This record gives sequence, structure tokens and C-alpha cells, in this order.
Amino acid sequence: MSEPHYNVLFLCTGNSARSIMAEALIEFWGRGRFHGFSAGSHPRGEVHPLALDTLRALRVPISDPRSKDWSEFASADAPVMNFVFTVCDNAAGEQCPAWPGQPMTAHWGIADPAAVEGSEVEKTLAFRRAFAELERRIKIFVSLPLTAMDRLQLQTRLDAIGTGADDAVNESA
Repeated sequence: MSEPHYNVLFLCTGNSARSIMAEALIEFWGRGRFHGFSAGSHPRGEVHPLALDTLRALRVPISDPRSKDWSEFASADAPVMNFVFTVCDNAAGEQCPAWPGQPMTAHWGIADPAAVEGSEVEKTLAFRRAFAELERRIKIFVSLPLTAMDRLQLQTRLDAIGTGADDAVNESA
């Protein structure tokens, strides 16, 4: 029996930094089991250069990144998502479209590195922090025994990953 494959959509308001990095990270750490997508409620129309610089510097490949509207993934001909994660607090508070296939959802809020003001070093460090937090969460997620968990167990784990309480959940599982 072959292992299932999962589609994962990461949402942010601008779809220019966090969700773009998350899309690349799920592709990298998902090793073919997970296919990543990203979108925004109000996409900026371009990917933040420091998001791309961070991915390149940390050797995470990304193919054809682009800032896109989340309506692309709510249409009938869109890929069916298994999971939808918001990675910014603004997107989490907005009314999301109805996603075909009733994917599991969770909020994994990450501070916006693009909002950091200061020197180039401070901005680069903000992107590295966001990357590290996304990477930690995604590594935990892709290691979950998804086929062995019921929806309630899985939802509990997804929520715990987003709050940072996943270490306590991992110990009690």
C-alpha cells in the first residue's frame, strides 16, 4: 500500500514572506508526501526579497514563488487541500473562503518579519527567526503519524503545534 500524499495551504494576508517560506519548507521536509501551496487574503503581488534570500541562504529550494490570492484555492477546479494553516494573525481573523474537501485547519501565528524596521541585519534576523519557527512547526507536522490518528487527535496536535504546546502533547501521546 502506498503512502498517502497531502496538500497543504499556508495563508497570510500579503502572501509575500511567511506563507511563501512555509510553502517551500513543507515541500522540502515533506519529501514528496506533502505538496505545499500559499496564498493571501490581500496579496502584495510580489514575494519579499528577504524571504527568497533566507530560503537560498538556508538551502531550501523553491520553484516559481509568487504572491497569489486565496480565491485561487477556493474554486471548484483548485487542488483539494488536506490542511490549511494560517501563519499570520490578520489572516486568522478574516473570513476565509469555504475550502473544497473540508480540510483540517489550524492557526500557526508567526511574527511578521516584513514589518520589522531597522538595519538590514535586524531585518535579516527577523526573517531567520520566522524561518526557524516555521521550520520547527513543519518538521513536527510532517513527522506525525497522520494515518494512525483520528480527526480529534490530529486537530489537538495541529493546534498544539501552533501554540508551541506541541512538546507537552508529544510527551503525553
